[in-house]
Amino acid sequence: MAVIGIMDSGVGGLSVYREIFKLLPHEKYVYYSDNAYCPYGPKGAEFIQRRATQVAQTLLDKGADVIVVACNTATAAAIELLRSTFPVPFVGMEPAVKPAAAATRSGVVGVLATKGTLSASKYHDTKEAYGSVIKVVEHVGEGFVELVESGAGLDLASPKALETVRASVQPLLDEGADTIVLGCTHYPFLIDFIREVAGPEVQIIDPAPAVARQTVHVLKEHGIPFSQAPADGTPADIELLASGPRDSLERIFSRL
Repeated sequence: MAVIGIMDSGVGGLSVYREIFKLLPHEKYVYYSDNAYCPYGPKGAEFIQRRATQVAQTLLDKGADVIVVACNTATAAAIELLRSTFPVPFVGMEPAVKPAAAATRSGVVGVLATKGTLSASKYHDTKEAYGSVIKVVEHVGEGFVELVESGAGLDLASPKALETVRASVQPLLDEGADTIVLGCTHYPFLIDFIREVAGPEVQIIDPAPAVARQTVHVLKEHGIPFSQAPADGTPADIELLASGPRDSLERIFSRL
């Protein structure tokens, strides 16, 4: 059995855990929500690197064989440092521009992400790689992380949540985007609102399933034993940790 550590600034990484668990239902999971310092998006790289290092050490102390940095902002700011500092493999996130480029019909791809992700060199390299083929437009999901962390984003009847989402999605639609990439792991929890604003013709791409497949690949590549038995209804073996209050973490996990 492998011990899989998952780290995020808050509860957003549970959207990644959900996809990993579908492929690896019999492993041990340790999830760390760094919600005392959430959101990471507006914070500087040095601060994020310091927090990511501390969280990764906690997961290692819990026996993690592999650590999934289930946060685009933390991946952009800290994953190279983490890989050079610790002896276990790390799996990171990045906006799924490549599959979006293949999926778009209009030639315009929208990226919803945090300020930290959109300003990172990793994102700009990805954008530049496809800039000659498609037009990439982006917008910060203003207030998205806060909606999810507070639990307000779980209320599908919330006018405030819908208008918050509309304010960031509509500019992408106005630019002609027919494919929208979710560049933050919190955003999939708002996907119903995003779909309501975008309409049925717009494709929404969540990178979490690809990250789950990469996690399986990394386990195999590093010779880390894991069960390949299919899910059998056994409850998840997971330990939930948080640097702040656990209420939101436990509430959202219970809904998965």
